[in-house]
Amino acid sequence: MANRYLIGLYIGTSGAKCILVDERGAVAASSTQEYPLLTPRAGWCEQRPSDWWGAVVRGLKAILPKVPGDSIAALSFSGQMHGLVALDKDRNVIRPAILWCDSRTQRQCDRITEQAGGLSGLLTYTNNQMLAGYTGGKILWLRDEEPENFERMRTFVCPKDYIRLKVTGEVMLDMSDASGTGFFDTKARRWSDALIALAGLSKSIFPEVRESTDLAGYVTRACAEETGLPEGLPVYLGGGDAVIQTTGAGLVKPGVVGVVIGTAGNVSMALDRYFDNPNGALQMFCNNAPGLWQAIGCTLAAGGSYRWYRDTLCEQMRDGAKAAGKSVYELMDKSAAASRPGANGVLFAPYLSGERAPYADPNARGVFYGLSLSTTRADITRAVMEGVTYSLKQVADIMSAFVPIEKIYSSGGGSVSPLWRQMQADIFDLPVYTMSASGEGGAYGAILVAGVGCGIWRSLEEAASILKPETETLPNRENQKGYRDAYAVYGELYGALKPVFDRGASLGF
Repeated sequence: MANRYLIGLYIGTSGAKCILVDERGAVAASSTQEYPLLTPRAGWCEQRPSDWWGAVVRGLKAILPKVPGDSIAALSFSGQMHGLVALDKDRNVIRPAILWCDSRTQRQCDRITEQAGGLSGLLTYTNNQMLAGYTGGKILWLRDEEPENFERMRTFVCPKDYIRLKVTGEVMLDMSDASGTGFFDTKARRWSDALIALAGLSKSIFPEVRESTDLAGYVTRACAEETGLPEGLPVYLGGGDAVIQTTGAGLVKPGVVGVVIGTAGNVSMALDRYFDNPNGALQMFCNNAPGLWQAIGCTLAAGGSYRWYRDTLCEQMRDGAKAAGKSVYELMDKSAAASRPGANGVLFAPYLSGERAPYADPNARGVFYGLSLSTTRADITRAVMEGVTYSLKQVADIMSAFVPIEKIYSSGGGSVSPLWRQMQADIFDLPVYTMSASGEGGAYGAILVAGVGCGIWRSLEEAASILKPETETLPNRENQKGYRDAYAVYGELYGALKPVFDRGASLGF
């Protein structure tokens, strides 16, 4: 039998990634096309959906000539979650999309939380907080601040779903992205009609929701002519990136935690039964197949903290790396390795963008603690890496109450560093693995979903079996002695500094 291929499309914040993968899991072609991020005001983050589509068209034209058109079996999607693409009666875009990293909606989120009876009341509707990044707050903001645009809006989609609309002509959401709106009953896997009514919104604007592996439609003639995709190609719903990227890394059953150190940090676990969300500390979303859920905890400035440190305080290392033709991160890791576990008493709280998990607090700010006249650059570098890892460990500790954690699958930029992988193994006290194709992110998760949808694999678990471990890092008992006390003190920092954070916020800090 001739080899069959699958297409995965990822609509990210910085660009669109298109990959072509065969049924054995090998990547046959890949293309990433960038587009701009719009910041018209402080705290606002927007993009033009037309830019996404232009990037996807360019990406598809780059990869499709690599294989015969009749060998392509299916297509699916991953994309940045929580964005609002408002559509009019003709399904035209009304205004630029408001993105996940936009912070303008806190007032609306506070109001719907109060209307629901506070956090405990809100959790009974959706099992999630209404966070400022979620789609729901953006809908309420549009009603408050742009009433003319709100009146024109007949429905909405999230970013990847807009691209699927362009491909198939159909409007719908998958259950993982719907979970991230803040208006979805994740236990019942349907819209929360009661919360929608409480917010004074019409149910009619909320699109149809299906499972990630369900058929969404077929490539239209117009799309085929513009992109080169085969007309009539089956298209499957896909999923939001925070969920489906863990599927693409092989996290499809409980007991395995995915740790992603990208700009933000994500800790995730697939769950085969529903759990209540403890104090709303996590994001409890529907996963990419029926009967599966996903516990997610997002730390907002994980790799972002390390990049900030690079850009702000490592000019000498940047110049040295450039002169030597090396990565600056290689030199930073070498510097951190010159310190010892626990960074000689220096701690870093990575709250450079506020925080989401384990503390949902926009007022939190980054902190170095324990600096002294004996502190070295190596200590500070190591403290940044350790502080990010401590933050992720706190999230994993919450998840361990659901199911005991057996191992970690690490991905994202942080997984490239052997030192950072060792820190994860030592601080979590768990073996850490990197998996094949994890570098492809959500696009590879879309491949697995498409393959299940079209029958190449019978389940996500079978699909994930094509992934293999590439590295293994085991805990070092000697290193753990230095982390034990440091982690305990780190755990006290937020509570001790919370009054200071709030006071600073009241003063505009």
